[in-house]
Amino acid sequence: MKAFRVVGSFADTRKRQPFSVEVSAENEEAVREKVLSIFGSKHRLKRWEIDITEIAELSPDQITNQTVKYEVGA
Repeated sequence: MKAFRVVGSFADTRKRQPFSVEVSAENEEAVREKVLSIFGSKHRLKRWEIDITEIAELSPDQITNQTVKYEVGA
């Protein structure tokens, strides 16, 4: 597993809401699917309402989320 930081925004009722989240997955396609699934579930958003602008792979010392750190084995 690898760790990734995903940056983007989603459509809120009044404006675009920016986000930055760390997730663990095998590749960038899996990361994209996971983020769309999480935000769709938590915020009741459609996939077209979520814009992902950047997906960056993280080294073990850059990970701040403890759950992701555990899943990666860092």
